[in-house]
Amino acid sequence: MGLFDKLAGWLGLKKKEVHVLCLGLDNSGKTTIINKLKPSNAQAQDIVPTIGFSIEKFKTSSLSFTVFDMSGQGRYRNLWEHYYKEGQAIIFVIDSSDKLRMVVAKEELDTLLNHPDIKHRRLPILFFANKMDLRDAVSSVKVSQLLSLENIKDKPWHICASDALKGEGLQEGVDWLQG
Repeated sequence: MGLFDKLAGWLGLKKKEVHVLCLGLDNSGKTTIINKLKPSNAQAQDIVPTIGFSIEKFKTSSLSFTVFDMSGQGRYRNLWEHYYKEGQAIIFVIDSSDKLRMVVAKEELDTLLNHPDIKHRRLPILFFANKMDLRDAVSSVKVSQLLSLENIKDKPWHICASDALKGEGLQEGVDWLQG
């Protein structure tokens, strides 16, 4: 069973379709993570930067998933909020090697968490501290501290260290979602 089967079970969804928002700054690895989570026969060989957003739809044995892969480029981040009402879970991806933009990632996360369409909903948030294979990467614990994740009290959340290119750390997210 893939991540999205687990997510649907965890959310107790009886629906046929689940909407997941995949957010984070540009070049954090969102598209690569989504690609790795898809069935192997549906995975793309080449990943290019997302312009605006892309919608990935795929089916598991019991559900149809729609994943909104939102561009993290500054000029597109204002588009995110148009999809908040649709979202039933959030995957927030952080480039753990990009210390300079960690402050920007925190600002975007704070904006997201305080948005009226998110603030009062108990959406699960799975954080991937991605690019752990890079020499400059900080630990997922440090990413958690830099983003002040301990202040998120009203939503279930979890952070996983990941290397999306190799698919490492993605299973931990799946295990948490089974939880």
